[in-house]
Amino acid sequence: MLSSSTANRSAVPAGRAPHGAAPHVASPWRALAATSRWLVIAVLTIAVLLPLSFIVLQSLLSAPFFDASRTFGIDGYRFIFTDPDFWSAVKNSFIIAFGMLFISIPFGGILAFLMVRTDLPGRRWLEPLLLTPVFVSPMVLAFGYVVAAGPVGFYSVWFRELTGIDAPWSVYSVLAITIIVGLTHVPHVYLYSSAALRNLGSDVEEAARVAGARPFRVALDVSLPMTMPALLFAGVLVFFLGFEVFGLPLVLGDPEGHLVLATYLYKLTNKLGVPSYHLMAAVAMCIVAITFPLVLLQRHLLKRANKFVTVKGKAGRQTVLPLGVWRWVALAIVALWLVVTVFVPISGIVLRSFVTHWGEGVALAEVLTLSNFTELFEQDNLVRAILNTLGIGVIGGAMAVGFYSLVAFAGHRRNDWAAKLLDYIVLLPRAVPGLLAGLAFLWIFLFVPGLRELKNSMWSIWVAYTVVWLAYGMRLIQSALLQVGPELEEAGRSVGATRSRVSLDVTLPLVRFGLLAAWLLIFMIFEREYSTAVYLLSPGTEVIGSLLVSLWATGAVDQVAALSVINIAMVGAGLGVALRFGVKLHG
Repeated sequence: MLSSSTANRSAVPAGRAPHGAAPHVASPWRALAATSRWLVIAVLTIAVLLPLSFIVLQSLLSAPFFDASRTFGIDGYRFIFTDPDFWSAVKNSFIIAFGMLFISIPFGGILAFLMVRTDLPGRRWLEPLLLTPVFVSPMVLAFGYVVAAGPVGFYSVWFRELTGIDAPWSVYSVLAITIIVGLTHVPHVYLYSSAALRNLGSDVEEAARVAGARPFRVALDVSLPMTMPALLFAGVLVFFLGFEVFGLPLVLGDPEGHLVLATYLYKLTNKLGVPSYHLMAAVAMCIVAITFPLVLLQRHLLKRANKFVTVKGKAGRQTVLPLGVWRWVALAIVALWLVVTVFVPISGIVLRSFVTHWGEGVALAEVLTLSNFTELFEQDNLVRAILNTLGIGVIGGAMAVGFYSLVAFAGHRRNDWAAKLLDYIVLLPRAVPGLLAGLAFLWIFLFVPGLRELKNSMWSIWVAYTVVWLAYGMRLIQSALLQVGPELEEAGRSVGATRSRVSLDVTLPLVRFGLLAAWLLIFMIFEREYSTAVYLLSPGTEVIGSLLVSLWATGAVDQVAALSVINIAMVGAGLGVALRFGVKLHG
């Protein structure tokens, strides 16, 4: 609602100046608001299009930017298209993407149905556990699988000691990588499916139950068709993410030489021994050529289903389906997924952080130690990484939410061409995986005059993170804005308030809790982020995510384990605060 001072000022017919006031007093404010809006649009356009233009331009050069002999050409594309490793990476990327679809869609849909529509025991405390893979860094999960279920992992060694035979599993094959990536992306499907089910009444399902249908038949014939738009959207998202995965294939695929497109790009310089920016840009363009149509398809499905406009009226009454004795079978299925996807990797990395070494014939009680943590805090770069990661989450997250809010207000309930331009610009970073975006920002900070000083500061990390997560952040802010009915804003404008005044006095106070929730969620996302900062890593810009990639390559397993546990603790603290404030993780 309007503040009292604003209401008194505004209780004058629109277009008529109050007695004693200069006519058109609002004109300067309208001009300032319009200028500010166009400034926000301009800054956003530059921040998004400049990195993309660098990728396109570099892909059409025969050598890196700094090579004086560079010429325009398609030498980069010619090289990668004749490289067998590239086509092997393409094949593996498609295998993983399709595997993720076949694994995550059924499991995510089933989990959503069990959690939202049935009397599954312990649903309230199960949901944060189900969403753990969303907030824990894929690099941390990958390390966890290696030290827990690798050839000399804790559970592999204990299995061998108990049975006398080698563990029947391997985490290094393409099949294993596909299964692990698929299982860790089940929560993405769960989020969209559960949100769709929560927004639908259960009247039709109750009718089916009254007619004698069993829970399985109700789920298959009633619930599934109602959530199909959400499942289609989630399916496109998961397939798209299959071409973006980097951490899990990097750690699990490296021992046997399995490459995906992201790891192929990352290893190009190592393969050739010289900087190969033009080849990396060519690979980046190939990835974008696959992902951008998928992003457009997502947008089409989103508009068709009108998915996020959920506060148009109350849904019907919701009741749960009694599973009877099958509720314990369902709980066992959920528990099995949690054990494989959450407990195994996290318990593995936690155990490894508290031992000096591990292997065949080692007794756990004899190698327990705290030295991994004490030594970590004795190294300046590692301490700096922890502080920088906290700073980028707390301060950088708040600044990012502020920027996302400015962008959201610039297009909020407007139908002009600028709002449509914003709509498309916001989508573009989603088509560029974080690793590629970080590479593009590296080139910007190196070659754009006046920006080189930013490369060795945390501003470079903040700008890159903010742009990479633009679509996600905008979704959070826009979801909050859509909770405010348009009639409230129209009432403010009807008494003479400008758009900016209505935004400040009406909309902003009503969405303040939504902004707080967005800040907490962005905090967790920034804490777990790793790939975007890989190419921006330098003295002074260390963050835990990118440092984990660097340390793993050097074999510093003790430091990797300790840093991973600290990273999990940071994300866990953020998750605890979010739950304490009532933030809905499933929205």
